[in-house]
Amino acid sequence: MRVASDMDHRVVFAALETVCKDNISIWCGDSDMPYGAVAKRLVTCMRQIQEHGRELEPVVASFTTVYHHYDFDAQTPGNGYRTLVKVLQSCLLHIIHKGRYIVSNYNSAFFRADHNASEMEAYCRALCQLRALFYLAQRLINNNDYGQLYSQQDGDLSHMFVQEYSSMHKACFYGRCLGFQFSPTLRPFLQTVVISMISYGETYGKHQSGLGMAALSLLTSGKYVIDPELRGAEFERITQNLDLQFWKTFWNLTESGLITGFNRIVSNPVQVNFTLTVPPVTLRLPLASDPSLSATVSPPVAHWGPGPVHMRLISYELREGQDSEELLAFSRTDPPPITASHLPWVQKQPRSPWLIIHFHGGGFVSQTSRSHENYLRNWSKELSVPVLSVDYSLSPEAPFPRALEECFYAYCWALNNSHLLGSTAERVCLAGDSAGGNLCITVSMKAISSGIRVPDGIMAAYPATLLTTDASPSRLLTLIDPLLPLGVLTKCLNAYAGAESQTVQPTLGSNSLSALSRDTAMLLSDLTQGASNWIQSFLDPMRSSGGAQSLASSQMTSQSSEHGRISPHTSTANCAVTYPQGFEPLRSECLALVRPTSSPIVRNPFVSPLLAPNNLLRGLPPVHVVASALDALLDDSVMFAKKLRDMGQPVSLTVVEDLPHGFLSLSQLAKETEVAAKICVARMKQVFEEEHPTSSLHKRPKLEETYPSTNPSG
Repeated sequence: MRVASDMDHRVVFAALETVCKDNISIWCGDSDMPYGAVAKRLVTCMRQIQEHGRELEPVVASFTTVYHHYDFDAQTPGNGYRTLVKVLQSCLLHIIHKGRYIVSNYNSAFFRADHNASEMEAYCRALCQLRALFYLAQRLINNNDYGQLYSQQDGDLSHMFVQEYSSMHKACFYGRCLGFQFSPTLRPFLQTVVISMISYGETYGKHQSGLGMAALSLLTSGKYVIDPELRGAEFERITQNLDLQFWKTFWNLTESGLITGFNRIVSNPVQVNFTLTVPPVTLRLPLASDPSLSATVSPPVAHWGPGPVHMRLISYELREGQDSEELLAFSRTDPPPITASHLPWVQKQPRSPWLIIHFHGGGFVSQTSRSHENYLRNWSKELSVPVLSVDYSLSPEAPFPRALEECFYAYCWALNNSHLLGSTAERVCLAGDSAGGNLCITVSMKAISSGIRVPDGIMAAYPATLLTTDASPSRLLTLIDPLLPLGVLTKCLNAYAGAESQTVQPTLGSNSLSALSRDTAMLLSDLTQGASNWIQSFLDPMRSSGGAQSLASSQMTSQSSEHGRISPHTSTANCAVTYPQGFEPLRSECLALVRPTSSPIVRNPFVSPLLAPNNLLRGLPPVHVVASALDALLDDSVMFAKKLRDMGQPVSLTVVEDLPHGFLSLSQLAKETEVAAKICVARMKQVFEEEHPTSSLHKRPKLEETYPSTNPSG
């Protein structure tokens, strides 16, 4: 199957029309076929697809004539409008492929009529919802200023977007159609994530250890493997109504010893890997303008006063200073880690001239350096550089500005103590993904405003630069994205802004998954109970169809129950969207509880750097943004890169295809993610080797010869 972005949309719509006519002709014309009701389902479905296709073709044509105006530049095609066209074409190509299969095989003895009808109906529902997204995108493109991807001044439009998300049906994108827009090699992984999340949701809230819940979830997941419709419905319920603590707990499963142990096995071995705790003492750093003078940097104080900052040092090779008593005194392990310097075959290397300071992603609410070790180890080996990753405090317990204060303090401490980290820090690169990319930018802004040395460059992978619910074309993808649905995104944004604040001073050394150390007998008990429940789910059809539903229902607040049921094809009474006559998107049976970001903090320039005035951004080092065309935060990257370019700031933007948000953590799953990860490494190498760091980087860096598969196309 050809890549959707390589095909002319007119060719795709012509093929769709032909497939629809062929199927309708077959299933209407042959009265001797034994399929009965299934034949009627297919005819109805194909006629609906045909209607959607005919109505969408002129809409898509109107987008293709103008969407290039929203690109970063002519060499870097990529923005939310392009992405919507690409996603639609991917859906249409799946329909065309399935339709041709049906036409060629309906007379076969092995043809599964009901299965193929269900597949086609699922994609028909997905096409209906994508059609609604195109109408919403039309509103955006008509209301926004020329070349602007966000409607920052149109609160009504953003409210309409949130309202539509709350009521629109989404389950079709999590069942049979799950991940259709992404690289095929990633779809099994996405199915595993979705099934794991649903199964984990069934046990969430029960008094069991993290591993116990994981074991129980594994054994109760069978019904979601064999029933994609049930899987889609339950995933929609979970993403719409479970609280932030569920997401923190689920995502933090990546911190478990079992998973991190596996990651360490498959990733590059390193000679240095241990955690540090830096006490809260005042630092002094030379002023960038006059090194004979110094600036004072206070320790983090927001919310609960001065506190230590936690970090992890990773180095592929043992270097001078990394085994010093002075550094080991900061170690969080007791006794201090045994270093490789005691091994006779290990040769200590001189200090590297380079240093990477890393801020991890996780929506500001979850994960640590531990769950990002797999690619950090690779960075250290491929670039021959020490990596210092900061374990900043997480929201909602530690909302803004605590994480920023800790990351800035860690940056300053690293500059003062680079000799202990195995580096001379001649060149320092800040690197981070998602929320970490945001922190790379804002830490650099804070360095500028403090008058101290700024890093020599930034590598920000799919960064969040606008922490609001303002509508953009790429953010419409939150309706269909299993990894970044809008309901979850807004929970993270509100938590960081303090709108869901549960400010509590963290306990040193605390671990939400400490219960993983339970003894084997208790684990076997969990496994036995899980097996019993799984078998019972097949013996009891009522439980199989409604077991997980009771979980999601129990998590809903009274507010959601008051909304009642929303039937398909019936919009909410106060819906501000006017669709073309005769069309209405499918509606969910329960409203999502989406709380728009209303706190003024989200428009603080150190929270949303896209909104920062030019004077706070002027002086930033070269910024290298690596984004994904299928990421809901794509427009964050495009607009921020355009803003820096228009200011005359050095910036590059690379847009990779067919990958989801968070692809760095998936670098070992597919060739495409591996190539994207290598682009990130190449950008950091560019920072370290750039002879003139202040030179213009407006043009897209030339990686085509090395990574031809990443070239975006219109």
